[in-house]
Amino acid sequence: MAVIASLLFPPALSRRTITICSTSSKSMAAKNPIDGETSKRVVVCGGGVIGVCTAYFLSKKGIAVTLVEKSAVACAASGKAGGFLAFDWCDGSHVEHLARASFNLHRSLAEELNGVESYGYRPLTTLSLTVTESKPGSGGLGLPGWVNGPAKSPTTIGTTQTTAQVHPQLFTRKLLSTATEKYGVEVVIGKLEEVRVELGRVNSVVLEGGRVIDTDTVVLAMGPWSSKFELLSSIFKVYGTKAHSIVLEPKEPNAITPHALFLTYRPSHGGEALDPEVYPRPTGEVYICGMSSQEEVPDDPDQVISNPESIQVLKRVAKTVSSYLDEDNAQVKAEQACFLPSTEDGVPVIGEIPGIKGCYVATGHSCWGILNGPATGAALAELIGDGIATSVDLSRFSPSRFSKRRGRV
Repeated sequence: MAVIASLLFPPALSRRTITICSTSSKSMAAKNPIDGETSKRVVVCGGGVIGVCTAYFLSKKGIAVTLVEKSAVACAASGKAGGFLAFDWCDGSHVEHLARASFNLHRSLAEELNGVESYGYRPLTTLSLTVTESKPGSGGLGLPGWVNGPAKSPTTIGTTQTTAQVHPQLFTRKLLSTATEKYGVEVVIGKLEEVRVELGRVNSVVLEGGRVIDTDTVVLAMGPWSSKFELLSSIFKVYGTKAHSIVLEPKEPNAITPHALFLTYRPSHGGEALDPEVYPRPTGEVYICGMSSQEEVPDDPDQVISNPESIQVLKRVAKTVSSYLDEDNAQVKAEQACFLPSTEDGVPVIGEIPGIKGCYVATGHSCWGILNGPATGAALAELIGDGIATSVDLSRFSPSRFSKRRGRV
C-alpha cells in the first residue's frame, strides 16, 4: 500500500535504469469516476521544485499523478536555495520566455495559494553594491539603514515590479500539499530502480524492494542526480555546482527591510572579488549564499555537507555588510550546501526522451530552478496532457538536441 506524506524526499538514484519487457503489462490507466472512461496516469520521479510543479499542474488537469521520492520533499537545492525571482534577468538567453512566463505564474500562484502567508512570497527591491572588508564604513547614501558596513556604489537592479522572492522549501511543500489534498496526487516513499519499456513505450517503473507501478508516462525530474541515472546520462551530461549558504536569525528582524543585495565583495586579504548574495525573508531570517565550486555529486542528497571554509567566508560577509548580522546580533540557524544542476550546453532539458514514448525529463535549470519551476511544470503538463505545450515553446529544450549532436537517430 502506498505511503502518503506531505514531506518526503529527493531524486531516486540507480545505475539500473531501463528494462525492455517482452511480455505485455497490465493496463495502468485509471478509471474516471465520473464517466468511467480511462484517463492518463503519470509517475513523477523527484520531489524537488521541478517535479512538484509538474505533479501540481498535471493533477490540476485531472490526470492521476504518483510522485516518487526517496528522502524529504525539497531536501536538496529546492529547500536550500535563495528563492530569488527575476522577471527579465534571463532576457537574451535561451530561457528568456520561460523565465518571464514563470515569474508571472509565481505571482498568480501566490494569489491562488495565499503565498504571502504560506510561503513568504513578496516583491523586492534589489541592489547591487560593492563591499570592501578591510575598509571602515557605516553605510551610505542610497543604502537601507541596516546595511551599515563599508558598502558603496549602490545601484538599483530590480524593482518590486521585476524582482520578488519565495521561501523555496515552503513554496515547494505548499504546492505539493495542495496537490495531494485538493487534486489527489499520491506520494510514494521509495527509491526508483528501473524504468521498464515495452515496444518503445514506458510500461512501468520499479522501486527498490520490487514494487512495480504501472504507468505509460514517467517524468524524470532528478536535478543534479540525473547524472547518476544511466538512461539519462547516456544521452546528456548534467553537472553539479556546489553552492553554500547560511541562514541567520537577527535579534532585530524588523530592522531588516526587503532589499535583496548582490555584492561585489573584496576580502581583506586581497585576491579575487567574490559575489555573494543576501536575501532578507519575511519570516525574519536572512539568507546569504555564494562560494560555489564544481564537485562530484554524491549518491545521496543526505551526503551533501558544507565546506567549513566557505561557511566562514559567508559569516564574514554577513558581519561586514551589517552589524545586525554579526555573531553578537544574529543566530546562525543553518550552515548548508546544495548542488545546482547544469547541462553541458547550459540549457535546461525539458521534453520527451527520443525513442521512448511516454518518458519525459526535466532538469538542468542551474541557479534558476525556483524561478522557472512553475512554467516548466505547466508546460510539461500541457505537453503530456494535450500533446503540445502552448504556454511556453519547449522545442529549444528538447533532449533530442543531444541525440542529433552525437549522430543518433
